Amino acid sequence: MDTTTTLTKNQPRGYLIALIGTFIWSTTAILIRHLTNQWHLPPIILAFWRDFFVFLILGAVLWFSRRSLLFASRSTFLYLLVYGLVLAVFNFTWTLSVYYNGAAVSTVLAYSSAAFTAVLGWRFLDESLGGAKILAVVFSLVGCILVSGAASVSAWALNPLGIVTGLISGLAFAIYSLFGRQASRRGIPSMTTLTYTFGTAACFLLLFNMIEIPGYSGIRHLFWLGNSLSGWGFLFLLAIGPTIGGYGLYTVSLGYLPASVANLIATLEPALTAVQAYLFLGERMTPTQFVGSFLILSGVVVLRWSEQRTTARKILPSGIAPS
Repeated sequence: MDTTTTLTKNQPRGYLIALIGTFIWSTTAILIRHLTNQWHLPPIILAFWRDFFVFLILGAVLWFSRRSLLFASRSTFLYLLVYGLVLAVFNFTWTLSVYYNGAAVSTVLAYSSAAFTAVLGWRFLDESLGGAKILAVVFSLVGCILVSGAASVSAWALNPLGIVTGLISGLAFAIYSLFGRQASRRGIPSMTTLTYTFGTAACFLLLFNMIEIPGYSGIRHLFWLGNSLSGWGFLFLLAIGPTIGGYGLYTVSLGYLPASVANLIATLEPALTAVQAYLFLGERMTPTQFVGSFLILSGVVVLRWSEQRTTARKILPSGIAPS
């Protein structure tokens, strides 16, 4: 069985892993909203503790179970160091984008990553960029606009800094996806990748917290939650649930799928978040949000259908891939 046949058989597994990861990922906003509303936790401090707890948990798991995965070659370590910096930049710029643009517009700008990933994957990783993928990108972007409620013209009354930070967050997430795909190609274990990237991101975010930014509290309020056990509990739950589960499965899916495909599946997150917000927070989905959710799902379906047709043309009737 050659590489083409193996990848073809593994693609459904990659789709399933990416979908489950995206579903778990979509609970992030629910927990973050609770933490910021209940305890008024500044987002940049929240981002640091979230990444730090992930590093702490994964590091402990590997230390007591597979300690060998904690050791990496110098080249791998440097690669993961840069990868972690990209993650920190994404977390930081997304936080700033929410501050400057509001949740709706910042979500749309972050998911411009679908387009960035498709183009960058085609340019640097030799991934295909056909009509179906372009159509899926368009569906996903339009769907994100509708689901997030950013279709209103007034929502886009942005300042230049807001636009820049929002687009950088989308570009950073696209680069994060490509780094994950390349890490898989290098044969770096997913647990090693997650441990080092979140540890590095936590270090960079700690440095970011030392910078005084209007609207944020800075390093002097790093222990904002004080002795609130429930607050720290929700923060820990955010780390072990949607962060480890979501990022973890997304990283694993990059071993089976092109980065652009995994990223497009991740654009289901706003739709899934909207559904959970309706179920758990009483936020009702509007007809526009339903249409947006349908468009995002349609983008994934179109992409999957296109890949199945491409595979069918590559595989002989006997099931053996041509040489």
